[in-house]
Amino acid sequence: MAKIISGDEPNAKIKQIDAARVPHGGGALTTDQGAPIANDQEVQRAGERGPALIQDFVFREKLTHFDHERIPERIVHARGTGAHGVFTSYGDAGELTKAAFLNAKGKQTPVFVRFSTVAGFRGSPDTVRDVRGFAVKFYTEEGNYDIVGNNMPVFFVQDAIKFPDLIHALKPEPNNEIPQAQSAHDTFWDFVASNHECAHNMMWLMSDRAIPRSYRMMDGFGIHTFKFVNAKGEYKFVKLHWKSLQGVQSLIWDETQKIAGKDPDFNRRDLWEAIENGNYPEWELGVQVLDPKDEFKFDFDILDCTKLWPEELIPIKPLGRMTLNRNVTNFFAETEQVAFCPANLVPGIELSNDPMLQGRLFSYLDTQLSRLGGPNFHELPINRSVAAVDNNQRDGMHRMSVDEGTTAYFRNALQHGQPHPVGKGSGLGDNESAVKGAVTRDRANSFLDFYTQPSMFYNSMCDWEKGHIVDAFRFELGKCKNMNVRQGAVDLLAKIDGTLAREVAAGCGAKTDAKAGYRASTAVSPALSMAGRTPCPKGAKVAVLLADGFDKKCVDSVCAELSAVGACPKVVAPCQGYVEAKSGGGMDAADTFATASSVTFDAVFVPCGCANALGKIYAVREFLSEAYRHCKPVAACGDARTLLAAAFKAVVSTDDKPCEDRGALTLGNCDGIAPFAKRFAAMMSENRHYERDQANLL
Repeated sequence: MAKIISGDEPNAKIKQIDAARVPHGGGALTTDQGAPIANDQEVQRAGERGPALIQDFVFREKLTHFDHERIPERIVHARGTGAHGVFTSYGDAGELTKAAFLNAKGKQTPVFVRFSTVAGFRGSPDTVRDVRGFAVKFYTEEGNYDIVGNNMPVFFVQDAIKFPDLIHALKPEPNNEIPQAQSAHDTFWDFVASNHECAHNMMWLMSDRAIPRSYRMMDGFGIHTFKFVNAKGEYKFVKLHWKSLQGVQSLIWDETQKIAGKDPDFNRRDLWEAIENGNYPEWELGVQVLDPKDEFKFDFDILDCTKLWPEELIPIKPLGRMTLNRNVTNFFAETEQVAFCPANLVPGIELSNDPMLQGRLFSYLDTQLSRLGGPNFHELPINRSVAAVDNNQRDGMHRMSVDEGTTAYFRNALQHGQPHPVGKGSGLGDNESAVKGAVTRDRANSFLDFYTQPSMFYNSMCDWEKGHIVDAFRFELGKCKNMNVRQGAVDLLAKIDGTLAREVAAGCGAKTDAKAGYRASTAVSPALSMAGRTPCPKGAKVAVLLADGFDKKCVDSVCAELSAVGACPKVVAPCQGYVEAKSGGGMDAADTFATASSVTFDAVFVPCGCANALGKIYAVREFLSEAYRHCKPVAACGDARTLLAAAFKAVVSTDDKPCEDRGALTLGNCDGIAPFAKRFAAMMSENRHYERDQANLL
């Protein structure tokens, strides 16, 4: 009989809690029923490369418990934002797939997209170092189709049975729930150092791809291998890609940390404002196509989600363009209640035996049952199909349909056999595929090369990208208190690139015996570098620093050129309200140096006429020096050049001709304002001036 604890008993609550404590980690791993587990690393499958088996109770129990750990917030991808849009097909893809939404030029399909971080809670900042979710729901005439992807093409682990372990390690440590939304702590890097299949994703995570400037300026990837099936029943293996037509650009690490305090909603605000202002972001959907006869052609397994298919070996075929053109009207009803699942497919798109994908098919559905209160979440407006739904599903919590008729089964005579299956060749997932092999938990040998592609990724980076990767590893491992964890991570890096390992070790107190110049691979894939993916100027935010007495003609000329390329100039002044120009008129300032910071802008401009007033404000110097340190374009005219000289070292113009020095643009005499304004506007579509990283100019 359970003991009833009296409130008068000394330390009653403490004793009650102590009675519930369970020792952990002292013996054999078991199921929740106490049965010993022989293998906790691979799901049971039909053959080494075959599909997962639903009979694997160990896997199902582990994932079910994980999916229901927290309610109602998503366990992963809790922090997110969404928008509506349209996908326009480029033309007939009938040779590849019978999916109707891809098979007519100009055909438009409504979509909903949710971007997110992975690790943090709903209240965490947008700009943390993390993988970003990139999930797209197509409302097609054949039903809803979801591409549930990320902004990185490779996943952390190879098998879904390990996903709960990964997230447990990544989330705040359980004894103190610290740190929030960060991977920079012991349990995560202990997991990485102990599970080398994470190596490739870690290289992406430590790159600038993990701190995107904007949701608009990042690519998306379907990650897994799928199949496209045409009307003849012929199939090809495919990987799906979203290429940002805004270009790809990232923040700088110091910048991300400051933005997290200045504006934790930075990325979601950016997307919202871009759509509200008519700067509709666009992505091109493309597909890599592999003939089944070439399945074993490469030195990587095409079913391994920790590997990518190099674009130089398997090019991307464009399929269509997605435009986001409408913000949500109710965040909860749309963004928070939207439910994605990689099993939401349409005829012509089918699954592969990727072991991570196979597990996600179960996990996503199971999670929605917990989060959204039962099996009828598909009837919520944001999840509802535009195609007619007619089946024998009935009742359950939160049922919104009023189902008529007397039959809820097939076959039936009372309803004349309705609704009825469409028959082989016309339905979802009915393409036959061979399965061969013994029931096993073994992992295929073709999955066991953990180092070649991470090495290729590092080889493909330019110098400033490599420098940022080294700095990121030093920061992350520097936050780990356990020396064995830091050493284990460096030992892993030594298997990827010896120089990288030594540079990281030098910053975190670890040791390395890696040979000089050692690389796991000498291969290079230029498509992996961000260096050539320059940003689109549309939506670029430019701070115009003003004070009374500014030259309005100068400001009008520059702002007109900025607006012409789609950039958004915004006045920042000592006080909110009207700022008087020297020759009459003026401009309204919405922000002050107390409410605005350079980290939330893409560039800074200071016109002539107000240097004396602005020079007395320390925040102005900080605004300029910080923008310069973060490698952004900075421009000044006339007397405002003195503000730049006070904030950083740069060569400045002395006449009416623009002078540019490492992205610092100056003009001595405003008679030459027209070419100056054009050049500054053009700088909005260039990448940051990373050459400042190595120059002692501040």
